[in-house]
Amino acid sequence: MTPDQLADALRGALVHAVDDGTFALDPAAVPAKVHLERPRQREHGDWATNVALQLAKKAGTNPRAFAEELARRLADVPGIAAVEIAGPGFLNIRLDAAAAGELARSVVEQGEAYGRNATFAGVRVNLEFVSANPTGPIHIGGVRWAAVGDSLARVLEASGADVTREYYFNDHGAQIDRFARSLLARARGEEAPEDGYGGQYIADIAERILADAAAAAVEAFRVRGVDLMFDEIKASLRDFGVEFDVYFHEDSLHESGAVDRAIARLRESGHMYEADGATWLRTTEFGDDKDRVVLKSDGQAAYIAGDIAYYLDKRERGFDRVVIMLGSDHHGYVGRMMAVCAAFGDTPHVNLELLIGQLVNLVKDGQPVRMSKRAGTVVTIDDLVDAVGVDAARYSLSRSSSDQPIDLDLDLLTRASNENPVYYVQYAHARTAAVARNAAEAGVRREDGFDASLLDHESESVLLGLLADFPRVVAQAGELREPHRVARYAEDVAGAYHKWYDQKRRVVPFGDEAVTDAHRTRLWLNDATRQVLANALALLGVSAPERM
Repeated sequence: MTPDQLADALRGALVHAVDDGTFALDPAAVPAKVHLERPRQREHGDWATNVALQLAKKAGTNPRAFAEELARRLADVPGIAAVEIAGPGFLNIRLDAAAAGELARSVVEQGEAYGRNATFAGVRVNLEFVSANPTGPIHIGGVRWAAVGDSLARVLEASGADVTREYYFNDHGAQIDRFARSLLARARGEEAPEDGYGGQYIADIAERILADAAAAAVEAFRVRGVDLMFDEIKASLRDFGVEFDVYFHEDSLHESGAVDRAIARLRESGHMYEADGATWLRTTEFGDDKDRVVLKSDGQAAYIAGDIAYYLDKRERGFDRVVIMLGSDHHGYVGRMMAVCAAFGDTPHVNLELLIGQLVNLVKDGQPVRMSKRAGTVVTIDDLVDAVGVDAARYSLSRSSSDQPIDLDLDLLTRASNENPVYYVQYAHARTAAVARNAAEAGVRREDGFDASLLDHESESVLLGLLADFPRVVAQAGELREPHRVARYAEDVAGAYHKWYDQKRRVVPFGDEAVTDAHRTRLWLNDATRQVLANALALLGVSAPERM
């Protein structure tokens, strides 16, 4: 019995109790899907629900009496071994071994589709992440967003969303001028401007520009330098397993008239006003701490003008939800952009979501690894990949909540030990593959038999329970925008599998022992675990090795 089947059985019991008048409840109050969760303590059963607490008052009774009636009706459902009432009205449900074990076959048969859900079916999401300025390589903060952003995109797609990955290319403004002047200075053998950029990458790009043509003007270095730098950024991201659907140029907003059109629309809606020679957006009407200048007194567009036009552009392209991932120094950006969202008649935190990521600290040999883009000692995406590899880098950056700072121990991430989380999960997958190979050599074939009731050991119950939870974990990771939940889940599955393996629940017969349905059924469980680990790692953009 899968969690969905159990939820359907619960809902059926509710509907029947309403239909026969036992519960004086409006049929519309019965949830479309009854929520189930795994009890924290295994002795409390396989699944738990608080549906009695949710509906009892509406039904004119107390939660415990409501739960007792539900328990009575569920007692006759095939596959349910016991239903217990806990506390004020929680239902703890225990499945019999055969019902629980059927999940192993279901997972294998669904394959790569297992875990996918329809939470965001029909929803178009524009997910913008990384968007580092093209004035240098992507540093470690941007690398975190590359890993988390791409994983979030995969999780949302697995939840039914139509996701467009977008990179906002900041090729407009003062930082590009400083970048161009830094390149030109290096080409002339001069020191970088005081407000400019340093580092070996500046020298490398300057040499490439001079090799292409004997350029001497700042504008030549601006155009060619930005192109070369951005080519390097895209190549690094591609090597990191991150591909974007759209690279959006900030300059295009100003050149196409999009900024002027957005401002005109806000004027028409009455949200703009003139003061002190400048044009302001009345953002305080929508919760911002102060109104914002959109056009300065000299007629030039303020920085927020581009943000306003960009948000409107995304909505006009048909996206239902605009999700933007920003660095830790952008907290002040949230209030003003939510006000912009509301000014256009949209719903803040629904049509527009801003996710703020925290810092990443690198540690090697017990000491922090320092970085400074302008000093030329920046730790880049390529540096991290060279140090630990793509899999370890992506996994380690994705396994913690992005709103928390993290310390990455470069020594740990290259260690082949259970202390290394990516190794721990990948080794579990490789072990399932090795078991499957050994089973094939011994003539153990899934198709020759399956008896779910034979999966009756406690370690099998724990493992099956975790495998059953995968669809819920994926859906929750998408709803909360927290792909780290998938990584932590994968570690739990790996741990449960290793414990099951250590219990000597053999898949391959020992010595001259004959192959039985017990061996074949355990192979189904082994292969179901293999599939779930592979599916989870795929959502993180991490490989699932067959051998290690």
